[in-house]
Amino acid sequence: MKHLGFASVPAIQQYLRYAEDSGLLVPSALDAAGISPNILSKESERITGEQFQKLIKNLIIQSDDPLLGLKSGDYVQPGSYSVLGYITMSCSTLKEAVDRIIPYEKLVGDMGVTSIKDEDGKVLITWSGAYTDPVVRRHMVDNVLASWCNYTRWLANTDEGPLEVRLEHEKPESDLIRAYEDMYRCPVLFDQPLSCLVINQEYMDTPLRQPDQSLRKTLEEHASSQISVLSDDSVRLRTRVKNAIRSQLKQGVSRKDIVAEQMGLNARTLQRKLQQESASYQQILDEVRQELAEDYLKSTQLPLQEIAVRLGFTEARSFHRSFKTWTGKTPGEYREQD
Repeated sequence: MKHLGFASVPAIQQYLRYAEDSGLLVPSALDAAGISPNILSKESERITGEQFQKLIKNLIIQSDDPLLGLKSGDYVQPGSYSVLGYITMSCSTLKEAVDRIIPYEKLVGDMGVTSIKDEDGKVLITWSGAYTDPVVRRHMVDNVLASWCNYTRWLANTDEGPLEVRLEHEKPESDLIRAYEDMYRCPVLFDQPLSCLVINQEYMDTPLRQPDQSLRKTLEEHASSQISVLSDDSVRLRTRVKNAIRSQLKQGVSRKDIVAEQMGLNARTLQRKLQQESASYQQILDEVRQELAEDYLKSTQLPLQEIAVRLGFTEARSFHRSFKTWTGKTPGEYREQD
């Protein structure tokens, strides 16, 4: 079973504010996800990613609204991003704020991973969701990108926004497309390889409303200490091992003894600690290999032999067999399915 990390209470609250205003049954949604209402007043509390996925799924079912994710993006607040939100408020420019996302986004949760890159003089801010339910993933992508768009407009005190938005979603009906374009105020492209905001470089230089470098430094020190606590928590061991494996696979290898050494452990102790979390090194290795394999097959034209090597397989046949076990499809079938 793929573990989904955690989500912070501020991230939950954004969805619940939307749910309350929309007349949805919040207690029912919390109950369906096994979330105690008592934790909602404690900003430092976390729930599991599995609980968060169940919460969002229940709200989706209750609302029967294909735009739930997009609409809930209107309920973003600085506190929705925990300490990261207050750090961005104290930055001088939008670029400075955006650059703080990657190092501190784990304070919000493990819902997905952000990446930032330049493309033809433009900035692409991409979010890759980690959740397994395809319906939930779609709404989460909408929520994250819409929240970013609304929040950056507020930070910069401007009505400007992205040049275009790219979404992995299938192209919806025309009335839904209009709803996306009305929210983003720019062209929205569907059936894209990745979900991202495409931003003008000049927009990234926009000054923000409340710069305070001294406060930002203090907040970042606090955030770094929180990240350290999360990294040292036994619940976080899976994530640390996954990151170490992912880094190793860039070299085409994955050795448990080297990963254990990076954790300050020996291989036997690492395996014992993972067993305490109902996991194993091989299970996590397979998760990372599957994630990377699906990305390579979907977004590149690399030959299967090259992908196998990058994933640390000694031969393409082993990769082929493992991939079919993971997904029920051969690598070739997966690449051609779209």
